Amino acid sequence: MSVSDKLSIVGEFWAFMRVRKKWWLGPIVVMLLLLSLLLVLTEGSALAPFIYTLF
Repeated sequence: MSVSDKLSIVGEFWAFMRVRKKWWLGPIVVMLLLLSLLLVLTEGSALAPFIYTLF
């Protein structure tokens, strides 16, 4: 996927939320992205045992 393809997905998601009035989806998607980024970044580090105790 190129960068323009990824940006078009974000644009389509924004248009969907705006037209359908599904504003509650925004915070859910943001939190899922942040949690996945946290898990990916700490996968092989010394912080991993502390992160997993949160869940």
